[in-house]
Amino acid sequence: MQAQIQAFFDDATATITYVVFAGPGTPCAIIDPVLDFDPKSGRTATASADRVIEFVRANALSVAWLLETHAHADHLSAAPWLAAQLGGKTAIGAGIRSVQRAFSALFADPGETTRFDHLFEPDDTFAIGALQARALHVPGHTPADMAYAIGDAVFVGDTLFMPDVGTARCDFPGGSAALLYRSVRRILALPAATRLFMCHDYPPGGRTPAWETTVAEQRAHNIHVHEGVSETDFVAMRSARDATLAMPTLILPAIQVNLHAGQLPPPEENGVRYLKIPLNAF
Repeated sequence: MQAQIQAFFDDATATITYVVFAGPGTPCAIIDPVLDFDPKSGRTATASADRVIEFVRANALSVAWLLETHAHADHLSAAPWLAAQLGGKTAIGAGIRSVQRAFSALFADPGETTRFDHLFEPDDTFAIGALQARALHVPGHTPADMAYAIGDAVFVGDTLFMPDVGTARCDFPGGSAALLYRSVRRILALPAATRLFMCHDYPPGGRTPAWETTVAEQRAHNIHVHEGVSETDFVAMRSARDATLAMPTLILPAIQVNLHAGQLPPPEENGVRYLKIPLNAF
């Protein structure tokens, strides 16, 4: 069955959130929702998530799943806000446990897997109403990355970007360029017409943001992993490129929140919530 897909592009973080459903009045999944966060003031807001809520309600959809492709380092998840407004189970790959362990030396309370309603093991299948879905384990960017195959579409997370952008970095804890290459090859072994949906777009050359491509287009044109690029060549390129990249602006607040399934830290005695900034730790 062909999935119907509505995309929402968040300008501040270049993240695409998706609502995936079979038709009006059916169950849906929301993938990678964004909570607005101003790092200068520490303020959160829900404008990005509220656009999703408006669409879901306008189409009489019921939320079955709130799916995270991985523990994002570039935005805070709005899954708890959406669950409170619309319902749905929050899920991520079971590899999130290794990400939590990797950050346990920095944060005394890096998050509990029980904050997620469900953890997908590799190749788990699930349903979104009449749509059949499968969780594909695609490690490399992080150990926990999942791509979600829903109907005729695959939501690849940070495994791939648009062909003129390439692939994601692999220098986070537990990341691996070799594993990312193998994960990409698994995705590109799918039928050529398979629709692929990106989690981010960073448009080069002033083009407008885009997020949908196909397996065939990626095989032919992806600047990092087109056909003919070997694993050795990719690992050398990715490692050299990653060595030049700065840390994402929101990684420290984002990882603390996203390891808690998007839950903000509890208020302290003065009623204020706080995020921790480890000094001289990187």
